[in-house]
Amino acid sequence: MQPHSAETRVRAASTEGGRRTRDRILRAAAELMFKQGVAGTSIPDVQRRAQVSASQIYHYFGDKKGLTAAVIEYQSTVKLEQQRPLLDHLDSIEALREWCERAAVRLDAVHCVGGCEIGSLASELSDIDPSARLGLATGFAAWQAAIESGLARMRERGDLGADEDVSALAVALLAAIQGGMLLSQVNQDATPYRRAVNVVIDHIADRVAAARASRPADR
Repeated sequence: MQPHSAETRVRAASTEGGRRTRDRILRAAAELMFKQGVAGTSIPDVQRRAQVSASQIYHYFGDKKGLTAAVIEYQSTVKLEQQRPLLDHLDSIEALREWCERAAVRLDAVHCVGGCEIGSLASELSDIDPSARLGLATGFAAWQAAIESGLARMRERGDLGADEDVSALAVALLAAIQGGMLLSQVNQDATPYRRAVNVVIDHIADRVAAARASRPADR
């Protein structure tokens, strides 16, 4: 079956019915790819879960590669927006701890099964699909930027030193989150995640204490 043109897909998805159908396909594909991997998810699987025809999937996404790219964007942006209220206020040690602990509570609730949606896609696709890798890198960059923005506000207030590398701190915390989730998934225990993120946040707290100690005493 020949995929429809990008112009047709955009026009069709611009109608209310088209958006609902496209969103239903996307949510079904995201759920299946998270649970059973991209390789383990077929177009017929998505058809059955979304209750659509194969032609509708090809109409909106072109092929499985296009569908996978859309899932990557969905998992990156939708999940980010769901946490936006917290992400927009990651400008204190308390806020960083609360945000990371909420993820730990979610891990506890599912017994650490599944891991991180975007992390799971990255593990499967980064080495075998260059275009998917770029999409995943963009997704991780958005999460890093959200963390870095809060740390930058801390630096602007003087809670971190003027020369503090907030980009490096954001990368370290994001790496601790991803690595901690993976180890927690393997061990089916959220303790590795909590330890990993707390070590990084404790380091940031130490940098805050150092910055405050270096301030001139009030006269």
